[in-house]
Amino acid sequence: MECCSKTLLFQSVDQYDSIAISRRVGVTISRPRSIRVLGGPDGVIHMNEAEEISSKQKQASIGEFFEKNKHFLGFDTQQRAIITAVKEAVDNSLDACEEARILPDIRVELRRTKSDELEMMSQDNGPGIPRDSIEGVFGKFLLGSRFHAIRQTRGQQGIGITGVVMYSQLTTGSKTHVISKIKSDSSAVYVDLGIDTKKNRAIKTGEKRDIWIDEKSGEEISHGLKITTVMKAKYQRGKKSVYQYLRMTSIVNPHASISLVVYDKDGEIIEEGNWARTSNKLPRVVEEIKPHPHGIQLGTLQRMLRESADRRMTSFLKHNFSGVSPRAAKEILGMADVEEGRTPKRIKPEEAKAMITAFQTVKLLKPPMDCLSPIEDLLIKKGLSKAIDSRFASTVTRSPTVSQGNPFQIEVGLVFGGDLASEGPIEILRFANRVPLMYQQGGCLLTKALEAVNWKNYGLEQPGGSGIPKGPAAVLVHLASTNVQFTSEAKEAVSYNEEVFDEVRKAMLEVGRGLKNHLKKSSERKKAKEKFELVNIILPEISKKSSELLGREEPDLAPVITQIMNAVFLEEELGWDKETRLSMCSITIHNYTARARAYTILAKWPEGEETSMEFNPRGGRKEARGLWAWRLDTLDPGTSTVLEFGISGLSKGDWNEADIFFRGNGEIIGATKMDEALLDEQRKAEALEAAVEEVRRGGPSSSETIEAPEREGFDPTPNTDWFGMEGGNE
Repeated sequence: MECCSKTLLFQSVDQYDSIAISRRVGVTISRPRSIRVLGGPDGVIHMNEAEEISSKQKQASIGEFFEKNKHFLGFDTQQRAIITAVKEAVDNSLDACEEARILPDIRVELRRTKSDELEMMSQDNGPGIPRDSIEGVFGKFLLGSRFHAIRQTRGQQGIGITGVVMYSQLTTGSKTHVISKIKSDSSAVYVDLGIDTKKNRAIKTGEKRDIWIDEKSGEEISHGLKITTVMKAKYQRGKKSVYQYLRMTSIVNPHASISLVVYDKDGEIIEEGNWARTSNKLPRVVEEIKPHPHGIQLGTLQRMLRESADRRMTSFLKHNFSGVSPRAAKEILGMADVEEGRTPKRIKPEEAKAMITAFQTVKLLKPPMDCLSPIEDLLIKKGLSKAIDSRFASTVTRSPTVSQGNPFQIEVGLVFGGDLASEGPIEILRFANRVPLMYQQGGCLLTKALEAVNWKNYGLEQPGGSGIPKGPAAVLVHLASTNVQFTSEAKEAVSYNEEVFDEVRKAMLEVGRGLKNHLKKSSERKKAKEKFELVNIILPEISKKSSELLGREEPDLAPVITQIMNAVFLEEELGWDKETRLSMCSITIHNYTARARAYTILAKWPEGEETSMEFNPRGGRKEARGLWAWRLDTLDPGTSTVLEFGISGLSKGDWNEADIFFRGNGEIIGATKMDEALLDEQRKAEALEAAVEEVRRGGPSSSETIEAPEREGFDPTPNTDWFGMEGGNE
């Protein structure tokens, strides 16, 4: 090889022991075996050529990246493009309205302009966007207020609506027209926006101010936002359509009023939907929380240590993390062999590693759960009722829990019967943070957890004992979390997580039990009613004819009917008292047996922050959250008794089915035997939740780790008197 006094650049060197580079002589190779040198004719890449190659390297802006990789944003096909655009606009509208505590009114219109182009218009009654913020919101990627906030949100990265503006510009060259009105301004801002993808900023033209008059009502709009844009897209009907997306969105957002109108090129309406508001209750405000040590990675901890202004490690742990009590902070530092008085900036990498290990070992409190905003049982039923006509609904909202330091909560709703198709698989409605998941159903954790349940045990067909069951049913499953882990950037399916999977499966089992009890109760009631009607029709006729033939008085048939029926029968009736504005529940128990009976009757009711039991003349006691009990000491043969109670805080139609349970010997047709193990589990969970809340509020045991009570027969209301009841005769 020819020697060279310049530094050489080797692309690859195989099987050598050592290379010595001499500034004067060139290259000396000790015990060479084989060398491959790529370059010019002489096999050498000279410095000026290397610099030329290096000079061609350029950094792409985030805007340019998404411009070439629009499929990351959900714009990979023209059918999905319009769904993605509507999704981003509607999600932003819902978030803005909820943060401003405004009940959302959202209107979406789609209009065909060319064979492969659609005009999308989205309008809301939200707070609007101030003039100086419009460019950043619509024209700058990764600009948002939620990326660093640990709380439940629909969006987070600050990409979505900017991607819509970019896609419209990329495919049709069109600018996005925005009208924004905030309440404090006398006029609205009108502006056309494009994006300079190279500089990642908006291009603004045609800005003006004017009074905004609504095209539909003709009235002046005081606050809101309207977006109009044209893009290459195709509208399609079916399960994966804009209509289905808005239908699903309305189910988990019953506080929102959403409408859709789709026009063809001639202005004819080809599809429309209107999902009216069914609740005036806005989702609760979510609070931002600090990160939990269980979810911290080493690199993140090192960055936090470098950026910390704290002077002591104990202060650092207290101020930057949730779930770390003073006791836990000392244990973590002791286990990591880090002095409490050390400055965070001076912590070495090996000490940070030791802290990560200690995080997973020391017992810590769970993070606060006010960062989550579940839909809640009643609102799930309301949402399902406005989109699906069914005869039965079973819902469950699991208690919030934690996975890898991230709070999450699972909600499931199941509807059965009505207009639902009895043939084919059930409908699965998947949601993450109130956002519909419409694609990759088979690869989603939420679907896999549903498939893991043996639905045959609960009254649905399931060939092979696994997979999606068949029957006239629909299942809604909602994951609320501060950090939803998706399978891809498109956010179409939830990735596998053992804790989340287990919670979803448990929720499925609960609604499954509700369906099983409903089907069993309906079947028993139907048979008992047929038998009762038959006996009450035939026996009196036989008695009447016999008495006429024999010339005797008709005998008392009650003992005979009781002997034939030989059952205790329960029926509940729900109604609305318009004078007191209470949701009323009446439970009637009939004893059609030959001996006296004693039972405890338990009823589930929608207990919550805004509801309370206002009318309850028969007393009783609280067994657990949302579960009230009455004791019947004596119910004589052939008699009946009535339990009544009224609930305030609900609207007419909010509560249309009650679950009734019982304790005691013998079955009750129309009620379910109380599962004491499940009740005990619920009590323990509630007690633990209450204890943790006491610690957070600075209770007496704030420095201790809270454990669930283990004693047998734990009573969450030890000071509540038990009101005994005697069965009344009617």
